[in-house]
Amino acid sequence: MSSNNIQSYGFKPLNLGRIVIWALFALALIVAPLLFKSSLALTMLSQIGYLIIICLSYNMLLGQGGMLSFGHAVYTGLGSFIAIHAMNMAGKGMSIPVSLIPIVGGLAGMGFAALLGWVTTKKSGTTFAMITMGVGELVASMALMLPDFFGGEGGITTNRVYGQSFMGISFGPQIQVYYLIAFYCFVCTAAMFAFTGTPLGRILNAVRDNPERVEFIGYNTQRVRYFAFIIAGFFAGVGGGLATINFEIVTGADSLSVIRSGGYLLFTFLGGATFFFGPIIGAVLLVFASVLLSELSKAWLLYLGLVFLFMVMYAPGGIASLVMLNVRLARFGRLKPLLSCYLGMALTGLVVVLGAASMIEMLYHLQLNAALGPEMEFLHLRVNAEATASWLCAGAVLAVGLGLFELVRRRFVARWHHIQEEIEKEIKRTEAH
Repeated sequence: MSSNNIQSYGFKPLNLGRIVIWALFALALIVAPLLFKSSLALTMLSQIGYLIIICLSYNMLLGQGGMLSFGHAVYTGLGSFIAIHAMNMAGKGMSIPVSLIPIVGGLAGMGFAALLGWVTTKKSGTTFAMITMGVGELVASMALMLPDFFGGEGGITTNRVYGQSFMGISFGPQIQVYYLIAFYCFVCTAAMFAFTGTPLGRILNAVRDNPERVEFIGYNTQRVRYFAFIIAGFFAGVGGGLATINFEIVTGADSLSVIRSGGYLLFTFLGGATFFFGPIIGAVLLVFASVLLSELSKAWLLYLGLVFLFMVMYAPGGIASLVMLNVRLARFGRLKPLLSCYLGMALTGLVVVLGAASMIEMLYHLQLNAALGPEMEFLHLRVNAEATASWLCAGAVLAVGLGLFELVRRRFVARWHHIQEEIEKEIKRTEAH
């Protein structure tokens, strides 16, 4: 058989790099609770697991379809409510294993997405965003109007330990719940990645980039958005079902609110909506911000807003875009000259953060904890928030940090442009040969 005939079959070699990445992802899910053994770490890992599914399902709308949604929590929340009702019914005798409850939540999310999505996806762009916000507020308001289903302000509770245990697995211990979440996390992540290579996934990207051309070649853009909306609703419901198993309680207004949807949007964007693995980074950041950062400071939302502002201004592609840019540099062997600049920006940036954080914390202390007196603790140091010297010192640290950071940044920019020019020349030389 000739080489031309072999090529006509479109044979593709085995993608070992992709297999390695997925194997490492599975290994990380398995090993993580063995390395981080505290109860807090296990709780955080469980939250990261189902939030990865939710953020990836949201990115199916935002990153792959260009649909800015402010109501994604509706399908996560409704999936949670159907799942918790199913768990309570199973506790009374209905045969539904705990391991299948996430599928129940997924089917619920898919059903509500099919019901509400037909109207929602009739428009695109800003109109779509406003419709999703209206639907989100509508469903959230129903949480207090239908207390029998939503449980009122107190929500609905359940017990995940029911029925006979299987091989000692009762899902009572948190470690068993984690591995259930990890299993669904891996399977759903793989399924959503596979979706990106399907004809529907490809045409969804085309609808995002050029809907007029898609309609010109004979596709119904509204139907494409609608099908993607339903699939995203299914995975959102799966994440909601896993959250129900993890916490054993679902509250109406909180689970369905636009604020919750805004959180998914914020961290998906921070992670990198234009890359598949970006929402995974965003899910990790969401848990760290809501669990750890909120414990460190009462001003954590202010810090989060500042980070979001700087990311929009300087890295609109999110953290994933920064990672891929440096992967490109490493592939061409140009990363090493920038390491000193990265270290310099990290150190000077830390000085800036210390100066700014000290001023923010003193301001918050004076506004919220005035009854406790002017003394406060910051980085294990006693600071007088009313003393002029404290403010002058914090301001000086901030000013010095900004000055040094700007010097290092200019050097970095000069080196960056020089390296990019070298890479472009190397690419042209390779293409010429």
